[in-house]
Amino acid sequence: MTSWQDFEQEAPDLEPAVRARFEAHRHHVLATLRKSGAPRVSGTEVRISGADLTIGSMYGAMKALDLRRDGRFALHSNPGDETMVSGDAKISGIAVEIVDEVDISAYESDLPQPPQEPSHAFRLDLTEVVLTTVEDDHLLIRSWRPGEPVKSVIRS
Repeated sequence: MTSWQDFEQEAPDLEPAVRARFEAHRHHVLATLRKSGAPRVSGTEVRISGADLTIGSMYGAMKALDLRRDGRFALHSNPGDETMVSGDAKISGIAVEIVDEVDISAYESDLPQPPQEPSHAFRLDLTEVVLTTVEDDHLLIRSWRPGEPVKSVIRS
């Protein structure tokens, strides 16, 4: 499993900018796969909890059921205003439900307010992180995959 901490250690120049995009706004967009294989998009909140990037969900929510069945996901940061001054961050990977009681307690203790009802929590195993920024009238696309250096592509 590739954690947020692994990303931070392998891509120390990219991680702060991606973190800033996800911390700039509370709500982001999560894509999961329905039983049929069609995509489903849902709003979600993310949190860096210890070494991991995590998401939570109301108990029985469709996004949670999707992730339990097939953990593949894509996560898109809230782009904010139309200027995209700080860029556009996207993460993909495999969500793994947190089911161990000790891990659940650790996850919940890191929340501003513990859930009052049953809920789902997932660790996000990262397979790709991408940050796209506009610089000098061109796009700069920086991407990272576990075990690889950050790659940069410029598009006019």
